[in-house]
Amino acid sequence: MKMFQAIKTAASGLSAERLRLDLIASNIANIRTTRTEGGELYRRKTAVFAAVLAKNAAGQGVRVAAINEQQTAPRWEYDPTHPDANEEGYVAYPNINLLQEMTDMVTATRAYEANVTVLNAGKSIFLKALEIGRG
Repeated sequence: MKMFQAIKTAASGLSAERLRLDLIASNIANIRTTRTEGGELYRRKTAVFAAVLAKNAAGQGVRVAAINEQQTAPRWEYDPTHPDANEEGYVAYPNINLLQEMTDMVTATRAYEANVTVLNAGKSIFLKALEIGRG
C-alpha cells in the first residue's frame, strides 16, 4: 500500500534529521573544545544523506550515508594562560561558525517538522478510512 510507504519514507526522514540535529548540537557544544579524549582537536561533523532506492520504484526514503569531519585549519586565539597554548601563547580551537550551525539547525528543524506533518496526514487518512469502513 502506497500510504504505508509514505509513512515509512517520512519516518526515515525523521531519523536522518534527528541525527543531523544531534551533530549540530555536538558542534555547538564543542565550539571551544581544544582536545578530544583522543588528544586531538575537535572537528566539525556533518551528515551526508543518500536516497534509499528500490528496484523499479521511486525513492523509498533517506539514510545517513556518512558522517564527515571537517578538515579545515583551526581557529587560533591568543591566550598564553591556557593549558593547551603553544610556545607562542596561541590556542587552537575548532573552526566552527556558530551562525552556520544555527542556520543548519533551523533548516534541519523545518525538515523534521515537514516529516512530522506527513506522518500526521497519513495517520489522519488512515483514521478517516477506518471511519468510512465502519459506516
